[in-house]
Amino acid sequence: MIEARDLVFGYRRPQAILQDVSVSLESGTLSALTGPSGRGKSTLLYLLAGLLLPWSGSVAVDGTDQAALSDAARARYRARHFGFMFQDVILDPRRSLVDAVLEPTLYANVSRDAHVERATSLLSSLGLDGRSAALPGQLSGGQAQRVGVCRALLMEPRVVFADEPTGNLDTESADVVLDQLESAAEGGATVVIATHDPRVVSRCGARIELA
Repeated sequence: MIEARDLVFGYRRPQAILQDVSVSLESGTLSALTGPSGRGKSTLLYLLAGLLLPWSGSVAVDGTDQAALSDAARARYRARHFGFMFQDVILDPRRSLVDAVLEPTLYANVSRDAHVERATSLLSSLGLDGRSAALPGQLSGGQAQRVGVCRALLMEPRVVFADEPTGNLDTESADVVLDQLESAAEGGATVVIATHDPRVVSRCGARIELA
């Protein structure tokens, strides 16, 4: 589904963080993107998601080179087909948990009301049953990350990009998050996790290492 070929990228020329990196990600896989700190795991994740464009090389999704699309077209595709998780979940303190989970409907320009039931179900499946109306300030760090999982999975994305999603979690909370990501992969999604945690790597069926 995602084919990256000979990627070269850096934040300041001529110094490249990534040099001639090629990656293939298939549907229904849970892949770990690993490597030493500073090697470019997060950067590669953003390139694969079309949030950054490479200096050279290509990233194709379903055979379409992302660089050939306009910024608006890439944004529309991301909103409808990609889910994102990050190590630090940012939740609007003024909005309820269910509203936080429903946030992707705004970017995808789809009916919010049509996704309320799924949002509530996701919260329940991650141990937040009956907390839909709660505010983020009432949550622990682990609970907030679970809300982030729900938000990422709301639109039943074809691809889930997770950047150190368990980095701040205890073992129990990390397992809950990984169970959901594993379930998404079993349902046919392409899931790629940037991580340095051996526990996460051991749960993944594929490994991509940046040496």
